Amino acid sequence: AIAIGTLVDMGIIMSENSYRHLVLDGGERPRLEVILEASKEVGSAVMTAILTTVVSFIPVFALEAQEGKLFRPLAYTKTFALLASVFIALTLTPTLCFYLLRGKLIPVEEAPFSKFLVKYYEKILRWILAHRKQFLSIPVIIFIISVIVLTRIGREFMPPFDEGSILFMPVVSPAVSLTEAQKIMQIQDKIISSFPEVESVVGKLGRAETATDPAPVEMFETIINLKPKKYWRKGITKEKLIHEMDAALKFPGVANIWTQPIVNRIDMLATGIRTPVGVKIFGNDLKKLEEIADEIKNIVQQVKGAEDLYAERITGKPYLEIIPKREQIARYGLTIRDVQDVIEMAIGGENLTTTVEGRERYPVRVRYLRELRDSPEKIRRVLVPTPSGSQVPLGQIAEIKLVEGPAMINSENGMLRAYVLMNVRGRDIVGFVEEASKLVAKKMAGKLPPGYSIQWSGQFENQVRARKRLSILVPISLFINYMLIFMNFKSHRKALTIFTAIPVTLAGGILLLAVYGYNFSVAVWVGFIALFGIAVDDGVLITTYLDQVFAERKPKTKEEVIEATVYAGKARIRPAFMTTITTILALLPIFLFSGTGKEVMRPMAIPSFGGMIIEMITWFIVPTIYSWFEEKKLHKEI
Repeated sequence: AIAIGTLVDMGIIMSENSYRHLVLDGGERPRLEVILEASKEVGSAVMTAILTTVVSFIPVFALEAQEGKLFRPLAYTKTFALLASVFIALTLTPTLCFYLLRGKLIPVEEAPFSKFLVKYYEKILRWILAHRKQFLSIPVIIFIISVIVLTRIGREFMPPFDEGSILFMPVVSPAVSLTEAQKIMQIQDKIISSFPEVESVVGKLGRAETATDPAPVEMFETIINLKPKKYWRKGITKEKLIHEMDAALKFPGVANIWTQPIVNRIDMLATGIRTPVGVKIFGNDLKKLEEIADEIKNIVQQVKGAEDLYAERITGKPYLEIIPKREQIARYGLTIRDVQDVIEMAIGGENLTTTVEGRERYPVRVRYLRELRDSPEKIRRVLVPTPSGSQVPLGQIAEIKLVEGPAMINSENGMLRAYVLMNVRGRDIVGFVEEASKLVAKKMAGKLPPGYSIQWSGQFENQVRARKRLSILVPISLFINYMLIFMNFKSHRKALTIFTAIPVTLAGGILLLAVYGYNFSVAVWVGFIALFGIAVDDGVLITTYLDQVFAERKPKTKEEVIEATVYAGKARIRPAFMTTITTILALLPIFLFSGTGKEVMRPMAIPSFGGMIIEMITWFIVPTIYSWFEEKKLHKEI
């Protein structure tokens, strides 16, 4: 969508120039000669414009990891499409003009809309040429305002996706039993189902038999599928719905975490953190790690935007320890193996065989009934046979007790690890992390024991990586664009005049970004990169014809300079207007229609849409600065 308008720009320029030349010639020369001359006139402008657009996408090709996989195909698609469009514009378009632009051609000035456009463009341009300083202050003011607005725009890796579903991940105490955890999850599912926006609720408890799903019993995963938004209550949004659900699901000892299924999987695979932002604490003692995590959680709670905070409970899981008493075992003529066999059979169970039921196979396991092994007291009464034929209770030959231990031991890079999980709402993630990390560093200064460290993790790591790469590559691509324009015109003055479109369109994109309330993200920067490639096209087009007109007329006075400038501007305003409007119109469907992917497409289109609207001012900036320098050149000659 961001390339459709640009694809026809080169064809518009070639067709319009051929049409104008045919009208001016009036049939005096052969049509082939006229069209060839018209094509040569704008050929260099077309090539320069397309090269600047292609070069501007170099930073997108250099993106890596998630952002590279997402946007690199876009860069390849747009680049090949643009190269094909310029090939068509330079070969097929002149040929079609030769065969199709026949008969009585209406002069450009007589077409109703063109007449209106040229008339008012001339009036505005003449006023601007008489009040240059006042006019040039307008883009300067716009740029200054955009810089001020820029400081208020947040930053994030990617715009938040709306997957149409919610992943609810409550975390309870590690001491919870399987039965109690199932009861809590059933109550939660019933409450969630009562919301009219919810279509279905599916909860998962425990983990699958795979190393890729290390979810403990105390962490639930409940997927909430939502109805289409037309069935929602009036005025309700997804954020409001989550807040209502969170308020209804506040249970003692339960920490609620809200995210989305796909985003959660990506976050866990990329960073090991289940939420967009988290703090990893590394050390060598589990109890100390848990204490530090609790302290960091209390500190982060003070930062605006922090929600769903959860400090990992490492210890607190009850374990039943059975410690054999070797003296007592020996007194009854038993061995350690005899005792362990009974413990395994009675409590754990032993697979004796496998039953085959059609295509399904089930193990046949033998062990004590649940009511005979569901408490330490009953396990003490488990009987162990002795060689003499008598039976002795397990409690007489072993010490049986409940102890607390870690629910799960996590490690990373050879260090034990704990974490603090959180969501960020109501502000940008990068700004939140910057503020929170400074506060944590300040409050924890001198409190961390030797060998312990804190590391912030989550989506913002991707944003930081992408920003570092783009901060180097975007200026390089802009410099290459500048050199391409310079090599075309052989003048730094003209190249700089054309390049004024970059800050002007940047300002337009920033202002529209603020209006829509989006944060800066990789998608937004890709939109700006696309904008920088097409922002200079109209300037190149107008400057090319200004050079030709001034070379032909060789004005000697200020009045002649103004007349030559107005003449060149009038001749190029129609193709400049059409190329700009086609780009803007091609982006309109992204704003008018919603659908899958709009969360990325809309922020990516906003810079081009806002920038191209403001870019219209360059139709006046380029002639104004160009004529200003030409007048100064006359004064020096005098």
